[in-house]
Amino acid sequence: MTNLCLIITIDIKESLRSRWFLLYSVIFGGVIALFFIAGVTESRVQGFSGLGRLLLLFIETCIVILPIFILISTVRAIAGDRDSNVLEYLLSFPVSLKDYYLGRFIGRFICVAIPILGALALALVWAALRGADIPWGLFFYYIALLVALIINFLGFSFFISSLVKSQEAALGISFCLWLLLMAFIDILLIGALSRGIASPELIFSLALVNPLQVFRVGAISLFDPNLTVIGPAAFFILDSFGKTFFSLYAVIYPIFLGAVFGSLGFLAFKRKDLV
Repeated sequence: MTNLCLIITIDIKESLRSRWFLLYSVIFGGVIALFFIAGVTESRVQGFSGLGRLLLLFIETCIVILPIFILISTVRAIAGDRDSNVLEYLLSFPVSLKDYYLGRFIGRFICVAIPILGALALALVWAALRGADIPWGLFFYYIALLVALIINFLGFSFFISSLVKSQEAALGISFCLWLLLMAFIDILLIGALSRGIASPELIFSLALVNPLQVFRVGAISLFDPNLTVIGPAAFFILDSFGKTFFSLYAVIYPIFLGAVFGSLGFLAFKRKDLV
């Protein structure tokens, strides 16, 4: 446990000194600040107002920015330590591979989650000071969705970082993964539907394998329980899952996927040439 805490502390200190963490914090803090300046919490659009309106816009920002920031900043964790001989130095101490890998994972999770949770806490305080209604259930469920998305992409990142030896290859693979997942949110699936390549049920099922799409639909369900904005796919989701089960699926599935890929990354990390 002591070695695990030591690795977590090292990773957090390393992240706090890096430019990506500063940029990452400024972006999410700045987005919330811009929403305040624009008077988003006081406006009403399509029936949403106050903190709910702010969270609705924050969702769209997280879908695009959060995954690529996690991938780019984290995918070099193990590959970077291997390139700089830091990994060889750390393993010269009585630190197990499990402590090193898990410590890096937990440390990076803390560093990724803090700016987002801090931004949401700032939004909560601002809404309370302005006397706006605070939908507590929606707020905490949205936090659960964000935590699930973070764990999911951390799992992808550590899996990639464990397989490749160079940071350049890790960055290239992570960027291609992000583009693929983003494309499968709408573009490729709409094209497949319009051309009749496969049945709608199969296409909708493939869409719900994509963790970004699951996060998006789960977040939409917070504000639109009947999912009317996503069209015919709503009937498939509600008939197959139901509202309650899909809400649980949107949180559990990304966490499960991240845990699976994180575990596979650890297995690859143990079996490969570490230095």
